[in-house]
Amino acid sequence: MKINGVFEGGGIRAIGFIGAINCFEDYNISWNYLAGTSAGAIIAALLSSGFTGKEINKLIINTNFLKFMDKDYIQKLPLIGKPLGLIKEKSIYSGDYMEEYLYNVLGSKGVYTFKDLKEHGKYRVKFVACDITSCKPIILPDDLPYYDIDPNEFTVAKALRMSSSIPLYFKPVVLYKDGIPHYIVDGGVAYNYPIDIFDNENGSFKTIGFKFELNEMESLTSSGRSDPIAFLYDLASSVPNENKRIHLIDKYKEKTLLIPTMGVQSTDFEIKEDKAISLYKAGYKNAKTYLMKYLEEKAV
Repeated sequence: MKINGVFEGGGIRAIGFIGAINCFEDYNISWNYLAGTSAGAIIAALLSSGFTGKEINKLIINTNFLKFMDKDYIQKLPLIGKPLGLIKEKSIYSGDYMEEYLYNVLGSKGVYTFKDLKEHGKYRVKFVACDITSCKPIILPDDLPYYDIDPNEFTVAKALRMSSSIPLYFKPVVLYKDGIPHYIVDGGVAYNYPIDIFDNENGSFKTIGFKFELNEMESLTSSGRSDPIAFLYDLASSVPNENKRIHLIDKYKEKTLLIPTMGVQSTDFEIKEDKAISLYKAGYKNAKTYLMKYLEEKAV
């Protein structure tokens, strides 16, 4: 069976998605079109590029996520680096390493630009980012022509960086429209769970969304952290938007697979091995329960 997959943003918690993906593949389910926001966009890109769930799991195990917290020359300055970075770069971390890392990983499968993910005249993947200058979510690569950019020549890694640039945490990507700079940041600001993204697509493929089962009050500061990073991340995550609550609409509940977070925060780049394993197993278990119910209903 082939399905469309949609993945919510959630940072390091995406390990839970990998468990679910491996479960689906164990049941011989493969992927048609894929979409996601932030970390979910990265998962969608990897699957679209030909990575299997097992390959993604191996990739995660061998990745040092602390390197994602890289700094440019301004942010590296002693004492004044972080505040100056916020003023000059609008962030405390760079995001350059993340883009380079993704470029090399996708390149190992021969995927560099969106034309490498095009089939029968359509792109196999969609990412969500947010244009804070225009105050709206954007879909990549679909909306790139608005900025006079040819999607076929735009790198997938750059688009993933745009979708994953947590405001004030990583540098925004700047695109230009009529000479005016537009700042592009993490799609989770406006459209973290794009479960309806394939609603207008023709075809008979079922769409299943992969979403985290969150407590409404969950945040970095609620866990006792009071550092500037925790404050800035919670500030960015608190931007109100109805699209964030689209999973509450009844018609999307049936196609949503909920995965526990096991208390892991999205920016927990120093996650312990036992916690990562728990996330993976929780994703696999919930996916199996979901599939058993779905297959039983289909057989009736």
